[in-house]
Amino acid sequence: MVSAIWNEAVIATSDETIVVEGNHYFPPAAVEFGLLEMSPHTSVCPIKGSARYYHVRMGEAINANAAWTYPEPSAGYEGIRDHVAFWKGVAVA
Repeated sequence: MVSAIWNEAVIATSDETIVVEGNHYFPPAAVEFGLLEMSPHTSVCPIKGSARYYHVRMGEAINANAAWTYPEPSAGYEGIRDHVAFWKGVAVA
């Protein structure tokens, strides 16, 4: 079982993550979306395509752009469509 934890709160837990480039991508059903809020930030990965970001919010504490997803991943990466990955201090183990 893999979990994503920030500020002692579990944001996601799953035994069905997909690992790409060292990042665990959690299926949407495993993510507590009530702790995420959409960010205007985007980026483009030359391998996976365009990413959309989320802020992680715990009360007044916010971890800006600490989660991302690929709503329309590039060919060969369709398995991570809408899955969520974390970084920036979110512990994934």
